[in-house]
Amino acid sequence: MITLSVEKVKCGGCAANVKQAVLAKDPQAQVQVDVANKQVEIDSRLDGHTLATIISQAGYPATLQA
Repeated sequence: MITLSVEKVKCGGCAANVKQAVLAKDPQAQVQVDVANKQVEIDSRLDGHTLATIISQAGYPATLQA
């Protein structure tokens, strides 16, 4: 499980956009968006840096959490 901080996630629409961006690159990914804590948890075949880049390119700057 990869956890990312995504500061610009503020609503359900933002969460849906983030999820859609990830699923476009890995349709098998499991994506959970926690809007209140501005976090995204992803179970994916892609690595964390790739996922952060995908989400950032979708307009939601993302950083890996330690």
